[in-house]
Amino acid sequence: MYLITKRIAVLALVASVAGCATDDPNRRAKIGAGVGAVAGAVIGHQISHNSGNIIGAAVGALAGGAVGYYMDNQQKEFEAALRQEQEQHQLEIERLKDDTLKLSLDAEVSFDFNEAVIKPAFEPSLNKLADVLLKYDRTVVHVVGHTDSVGPEQYNQQLSQHRASAVVDYLAQRGVPLDRLRSEGRGESEPRASNATEAGRQLNRRVEIYVKPIVEGQESKAYESPDY
Repeated sequence: MYLITKRIAVLALVASVAGCATDDPNRRAKIGAGVGAVAGAVIGHQISHNSGNIIGAAVGALAGGAVGYYMDNQQKEFEAALRQEQEQHQLEIERLKDDTLKLSLDAEVSFDFNEAVIKPAFEPSLNKLADVLLKYDRTVVHVVGHTDSVGPEQYNQQLSQHRASAVVDYLAQRGVPLDRLRSEGRGESEPRASNATEAGRQLNRRVEIYVKPIVEGQESKAYESPDY
């Protein structure tokens, strides 16, 4: 009943704005902004931050046709804010086929060897990343840790999880809501290169951040673990 009431409220807003703005040259823009704000609020309060089920997170959802534009702008702001890190090969930004943004962090730059404490020198980069995430809040952020194959498999799994959790904790301290943050470790199970060489092992030691858009009608997909 609560959900039905909310939907009726959205429809009432549409009718109200449309009826009162007939002679307004900016009528379409105002209607779109008003409906988008209310619809985002309604949908946002119906998503579970644990399961992705539609029951209660404080974020909105994007209409399907708006996703590409929204993620285009977010990607441009990531690239502008983190240009220095990209030029120094400390970070890579990639756009995936479903409009998810993937940011790969070099673990050598962000963590000391076998440690899960973020290096102070890398904190300014995470600050810039957090600022963009705060601006584009209709996304879920998945932080995934990876290691090379040196050492026991269980140890590598734990290290990757601790590193992912450290990044999530830092972003949360910078104001990114925990409702939007997920962390997981995948240890040595997903290498980017051969572990037979030091160059390959260095590529495998990384933290990946997946920024997934929350799409109206498909909200739960944003909360699913990345599988690319």
